[in-house]
Amino acid sequence: MTHESASPQQPGLPAAPPLGASALPARTYEGHVVLVTGGGSGLGKAIAGEFARLGADLVLVGRDEKRLKAAREGLYMFGGRVGVEVCDIREPDRIAEVFDAADAALGLPDVLVNNAAANFPVPAEELSPNGWRAVVDITLSGTWFMAREFARRHLAAGTPGSVINIGASYAWTGGPGFVHSAAAKAGVQNLVETLAVEWGPYGIQINGLVPGLVPHEDMTADIRGGLERADDKDGRQPALRVGQPREIGWAATFLASPYARFISGHTLVVDGANWQRRTGVGAPVVTVREQLGRGPFEG
Repeated sequence: MTHESASPQQPGLPAAPPLGASALPARTYEGHVVLVTGGGSGLGKAIAGEFARLGADLVLVGRDEKRLKAAREGLYMFGGRVGVEVCDIREPDRIAEVFDAADAALGLPDVLVNNAAANFPVPAEELSPNGWRAVVDITLSGTWFMAREFARRHLAAGTPGSVINIGASYAWTGGPGFVHSAAAKAGVQNLVETLAVEWGPYGIQINGLVPGLVPHEDMTADIRGGLERADDKDGRQPALRVGQPREIGWAATFLASPYARFISGHTLVVDGANWQRRTGVGAPVVTVREQLGRGPFEG
């Protein structure tokens, strides 16, 4: 008996299926409303797109009306209804108005994706009080205000719901150069674990979703600059490739789907095992100031 040899596999984890593929049945979200903060760009837009493919009506929330409207135009092809709401999620009163408008136009959102966040690299000693407040208020307080409004309406209506908080792995490991964001994301992670227990009896599930390195066209200039300084982004990942935006969208649609109803209080990391990576004797220490091209601190 002879055996044909298999085709040699490319090194690293296999490539993602093509854009448009889905593991969930078609129309899984038909008749459901999904609200995505930061939905006008980047991963928020990609997540919204995967819900739209599965039949959801969408509410895109963000601060940039032009981006929101452009994202809406791209989602019309899936046939669902798409609303946009300009909102600074640091403002609870405005958040309440957004939910009022969404409910009136499309119905109470069944799924909330807390994707909006703020971030910029900075040595901790140079971080201003205003910079700290801006990042923590948007990333942590804004996530809490959105989740609170969502839950209060479902509690009053006696209906189930699903919340997905977009997190970051440095909530667990620490984030040199991103002390403001790391602290805020640690709070976001705790919201997942606390609220899943508190609101579970009322049918509201809370999960977290942590993306790895997923380059996309809407990255900020500082993050894009950092990536451009890396000569081999794929080779720096255990998977030997970076992630694709659709892979984050697929994870989100699963976590909020009927097939994940018994998953709550969990954070799913989609990063090809990058956050667990360690070196045998430790990599050489390079200070944050050196990494960011800063000179000595002068006060």
